[in-house]
Amino acid sequence: MSDMLEYTIRRFALGILVVFAVSALLFALMQMMPGDPIQLIANPRIPPERIQMLRERWGLDKPPVVQYFYWLKNVFRGDLGTSITTGQKVLFLIKARLPYTLMLSGGSLLLQYLIAIPLGLYAAARKNSWFDSAAVFTSIVLWSLPMFWLGILLMLVFAIWLKVLPPSGYFGPSSLVLPLLTITLPYVARALRLTRSEVLEVLREKYVVTAYAKGLKGRRVLFAHVLRNALIPVTVMFFLFLPWLLGGQVVVESVFAWPGMGSLLWKSIAVQDYPVVQGIILIISLLTVICNILGDVIAAYLDPRIRLELRGDNI
Repeated sequence: MSDMLEYTIRRFALGILVVFAVSALLFALMQMMPGDPIQLIANPRIPPERIQMLRERWGLDKPPVVQYFYWLKNVFRGDLGTSITTGQKVLFLIKARLPYTLMLSGGSLLLQYLIAIPLGLYAAARKNSWFDSAAVFTSIVLWSLPMFWLGILLMLVFAIWLKVLPPSGYFGPSSLVLPLLTITLPYVARALRLTRSEVLEVLREKYVVTAYAKGLKGRRVLFAHVLRNALIPVTVMFFLFLPWLLGGQVVVESVFAWPGMGSLLWKSIAVQDYPVVQGIILIISLLTVICNILGDVIAAYLDPRIRLELRGDNI
């Protein structure tokens, strides 16, 4: 078995343990929330006997530990449970909304990579120029803006004043523009600053100074010597952005009434719909673990030093 494959398997096994630890912690937090999901969805005029029957039907009369392990057993069978509020299968609800969430998160990651890296590279190559100063200032402003405020501002300008884009919901590709901009701009700002700092650090390395001393052109040095090494931490950080990205989507999807998992998670927490919350957090945790592993594997592929360290650990 190769070193990289063994390392990937170890990381994935550890990631699975993290996923279930997160699900157990979330289940405990949901149990400590005040209120009762049956009371929230039931008619106040329903007699107590009927309330108790509903609690028994959804297994809420059992101890929390028993409820959690019952849910865990069903997960291994491919069943994430049934929504308390809608009566639909949680897996069906997630399947219906997952494409919209991936549309936002995938599009945002792609835009971050395509925009932040060239701008960060150019800003570092033109350090202390007007472009560098403008890029740093703009990135600080964008990263400082609350995401919900930025979304409302974009909605006000482009949907209400200019009337060129739909304000909320999903009615085609044009509906994607405002939520995608809202969730992408702050992370582009953060990725730009990260790329700039990494490129500046690599530019100070001795081999880069030697390349310039040999008379190589600036563009060739930047792309052949600087960018490859600067991309290693930047690429890893793009994958590590995913948990924050999915967390931001809860706010963005609520602002724009986007039919993704974020808005469903927000509504489910409000009504204490345990099965839906558990199912969504499980999916998000799995995506996070997979992206973290991909980030580590790509970093090892780009940097031979990491592969040597892995080989040394296995000796």
